[in-house]
Amino acid sequence: MKILLPTAKELNTDLPGYQMEALDERTEAIVQTLSFLSSTDLQRHYKIKPEAVEQEADHWSRLAKGQAQSYPAWQLFDGLMYRQMKRENLSDGQIRYLNEHVFITSALYGVINVFEPIAPHRLDFLMGFKVNGQSLKNYWHEQYDQAVAEDDLLISLLSNEFETVFSKTTQEKMVKLIFMEERDGQLKTHSTISKKARGRCLNALVDNQVTTVSDIKSLVFEGFRYQADLSKEKELVFVKK
Repeated sequence: MKILLPTAKELNTDLPGYQMEALDERTEAIVQTLSFLSSTDLQRHYKIKPEAVEQEADHWSRLAKGQAQSYPAWQLFDGLMYRQMKRENLSDGQIRYLNEHVFITSALYGVINVFEPIAPHRLDFLMGFKVNGQSLKNYWHEQYDQAVAEDDLLISLLSNEFETVFSKTTQEKMVKLIFMEERDGQLKTHSTISKKARGRCLNALVDNQVTTVSDIKSLVFEGFRYQADLSKEKELVFVKK
């Protein structure tokens, strides 16, 4: 079983870091492609302010030269979802569960464990550049499928951007978790609700050492409960009232 998480744009480098290790060949090819792009090309792909582009150019330059600092992936990513997660003072059992079951889907590193050391960067699958003549989704497609090929149960806390890197066959194996809030008698969902709930749901999955769909359905966390009448076999809906 694997629980799959997306990356985040926000980073926290106010952490103890250490020198990066050698990159595997697939990651190295992406780094080389990006490190040779001009600031103008980077700005066109990132669609961010010039000063922010210079920071990204520095990230790619440091990676290409082997001079970047590395941090545990889920500590480095610091978006809204990650900030809900319990990442400190973990028990041995929680660490063991995270090592065995919880993985991040990265556009630079592939499918990696949450503790995998990675360097600061910003990259997603919606950027238009190509690596070896392929879009990033096509570039990672086979490796993503291979990373989960032996898993009978895939729990997706992913957005569509990351799910669609996997093949249709792999996507059909995924159990997707959907989060909604009831307000004034109306069920609502949006990115803020989803991101916060994903992080808090992961805490519940880890705390309860969940390994089956039945276990997932029994979870109660932060006011969220499973709603059978709104759910499908591969889409489990949790509602907060």
